[in-house]
Amino acid sequence: MKRLILPIVIILPLIILLPNCSEETTVESNPTTSEPPNMTLFDKVVFYDGYAERVTEMHHSGIRRLSNSSYITKLTKSEIEAIGDSLEMEIIIEAACDNYDRIGKVLLSLIEKGYPYHSEIVVSQIEIARFITPFMDKNKYPNEVPYYFDISNIAKYLRDTDISNEYDFYIEFSVFGVPYAAQNQVAGCAGRNDVFIGTLKFNSSGNYSRKTSQQIIPVAAFANLNNSNNSDIPGQTVRIFNADVPSPMTNVKMYVITSNHGANAGGEEYNRRIHNIYFDDKLIATYKPGGKSCEPFRRYNTQGNGIYGPEPRSEADWTSWNNWCPGDKIPTRIYELENLTVGTHTFKIEVPDAEFVNGEGNIPVSVYIQGDL
Repeated sequence: MKRLILPIVIILPLIILLPNCSEETTVESNPTTSEPPNMTLFDKVVFYDGYAERVTEMHHSGIRRLSNSSYITKLTKSEIEAIGDSLEMEIIIEAACDNYDRIGKVLLSLIEKGYPYHSEIVVSQIEIARFITPFMDKNKYPNEVPYYFDISNIAKYLRDTDISNEYDFYIEFSVFGVPYAAQNQVAGCAGRNDVFIGTLKFNSSGNYSRKTSQQIIPVAAFANLNNSNNSDIPGQTVRIFNADVPSPMTNVKMYVITSNHGANAGGEEYNRRIHNIYFDDKLIATYKPGGKSCEPFRRYNTQGNGIYGPEPRSEADWTSWNNWCPGDKIPTRIYELENLTVGTHTFKIEVPDAEFVNGEGNIPVSVYIQGDL
């Protein structure tokens, strides 16, 4: 079914930042103007029906299929050494046989040096990027959409030899999709179970200067948040996570990714809610997702859908209800923290007005902390 849009009173965008915290920062969507060296980590990998039995068809050497919706690869020594001070991640999603908007994400995992990847022995895992696919008909053009993420903070971490000497770095590339609607609605998709085709590249400056030793503390990686079975306070939309800091950290920043989902009538996708972020019981920031026009992404939404409609919408219309745009990335919000001491610290997120009508919907939450040692 297409996502429904109910009449909603216009709510102006709201971002409130309290003293002693950084201005909200989102990753830039424009590619760098220079032509830096690039590494293609995933080259046109095919994602399949996320609910079906895992496909056994062969894929590129050096890449492992974890599931129909997820691939993983280990960064080689030469790839790590090619990373400079700046690092941009480029993702291209090409249409196959899913014509709906789906969630994609990229994770960084650490495994003890020399061991093959297995989820049970992951030492550390963080989400470094999230995006939403557009409604795409593979027979219409453009039939692919690009996304660009500035992950230069990750470059500092990957180039820290104290870490790379002890652990191997794995990049996981995931897009969950299903082909059922497209099998009936898109010419050439009858009986097919391939949903999207994905390419992921690292583009770096190639220049590296020695940086202070890094530490990343995972807090949450795509953890569910709602007001029923994924809340730490019954009946409310609240999650609380502990962060154990083993060594003092300076120049600390906290990276937060959230996106609201629930496509039912009155669902959380269509209602912009205030999100409160706390660290060590201190309110760090208050924000509402969305607040931008989705018209720039209309060209990628080649499959008719209930979001765009036949006529352009005004910015006021878009910002009155929409949390994100099909074909756009989900912003990474970055907040500065005070220097952290050794011990257990707490992160809390609450969305007080979230309703989750009929028990449907979810807010995936990812958080990590990064700083100098």
